[in-house]
Amino acid sequence: MLSKDLTAASSRPLILSLIAKGERYGYEIIQLIAKMSGGQMEWTEGMLYPVLHRMENEGLLASRWKVAENDRRRKY
Repeated sequence: MLSKDLTAASSRPLILSLIAKGERYGYEIIQLIAKMSGGQMEWTEGMLYPVLHRMENEGLLASRWKVAENDRRRKY
């Protein structure tokens, strides 16, 4: 496992690199990070969503609600 400091410092660049390839929703980002890191980075919703909200408030990204194939609403 990586340290919390390294995880925190790398969160913004990693999020931006993922959304640069296409819109993503939160849980999808968590799963992609775990897969890409070989399980070395395990983000939680409690860690990710505050970062996403701050980034949106700072104008680094935009979000929108969308209905998924299973009729659940997701914020992309």
